[in-house]
Amino acid sequence: MNTGTESFDVIVVGLGGLGSATAWHLAESGRSVLALEQFGIGHERGASHDTSRILRHSYHRPDYVRLTRHAYDDWARLEQAAGERFVTRTGGVDLRPPRSSLPLDDYWRSLDAEGIPYELLSTEEVRAGWPQIAVPDGTTAMFQERTSIVPAARSTAAMQRLAVAAGAVLRDEEPVTGLRHGARGVEVVTPKGRYSAERVVLCTDAWANVLLGPLGWQVPLTVLEEQVTYFEPGDPARFAPGAFPVWIWLDDPSFYGFPTYGEATVKAGQDCGGPEVLPEKRSGTTDPQMLQVLSRFMAERFPGSGKAVRSKRCLYTLTPDRDFVLGAVPGAERILVGLGAAHAFKFAPTFGRLLSDLSQDASLASTEPYATFRLDRPALTDPDHPVNWMT
Repeated sequence: MNTGTESFDVIVVGLGGLGSATAWHLAESGRSVLALEQFGIGHERGASHDTSRILRHSYHRPDYVRLTRHAYDDWARLEQAAGERFVTRTGGVDLRPPRSSLPLDDYWRSLDAEGIPYELLSTEEVRAGWPQIAVPDGTTAMFQERTSIVPAARSTAAMQRLAVAAGAVLRDEEPVTGLRHGARGVEVVTPKGRYSAERVVLCTDAWANVLLGPLGWQVPLTVLEEQVTYFEPGDPARFAPGAFPVWIWLDDPSFYGFPTYGEATVKAGQDCGGPEVLPEKRSGTTDPQMLQVLSRFMAERFPGSGKAVRSKRCLYTLTPDRDFVLGAVPGAERILVGLGAAHAFKFAPTFGRLLSDLSQDASLASTEPYATFRLDRPALTDPDHPVNWMT
């Protein structure tokens, strides 16, 4: 146990995708950085493990589309820094069945506003382009050619390596049990010691309120335990990148999926379909009812996708508006929060850069995107704010 107090410029709490990116960017900027993880490095209790995540321009608002431009650039910078390829372009199709209440026009109008090209497709064009997809009559769709896959666990590990190479200190199995905010800095307490820093960045996702509560803040979070499943097609070549896209099914329930990636399986899941849980009491085991719902959907809409071979669980940590949290804690401005609202991995390198920049220049808080994602916005402070988890 550390009996003294070690001092750093910035302490990052949480080493998932967002925290690892933040530690990397901070260390690269010349700051002295300590990053603390309550579990083991690369654990599977949160949302940054397993394989594929979607990188896309397609979003329901122009401000998110603008942010995706930065995401593609920052993934390219990460690839250059790590000397690895992370982005696999597949193209992506958003599918809206007839009578869906989710508006596809929000997506293409947002792309229009930012000058991002796309194609609107009829039912017949979807069937001709991808006979693997059995869409009902009246389905409309939008195709965007730059939609890609990025690897979750592998890119997170790369950002951790880059952080260490730039001088950051990473320590796992060391949960933070207390924060004391003062005019000159922040004291961080763990079972193994005490640390001080000018700034602290919390990237603790489902565990955010554990540390925010004693500071006088509670973000209204809903934590769901989601499940993705890998299916084994009889003819994997029909579902390979180049022949088959990343897809999103815009309906209630909403589903999403991937072409084959690293193995001869296709991955799919339901968005916001899991049970509400406490993060410390997640099951981590396959839910047979969720598996049945997804398998039935896949058999109907992707009839060649084959049988389910395994499932994985992860946590969705949702704000009422499903917007990010990216800013300082009011009244404790030396403590910053980064929370991805269950759709941020595509932005992980960008999130890290934004948090690093904000930790060094507080005046950025009044600019986009920080101003949109403040902790004291109405969706996080008004108990009657409507809940909308569409992305």
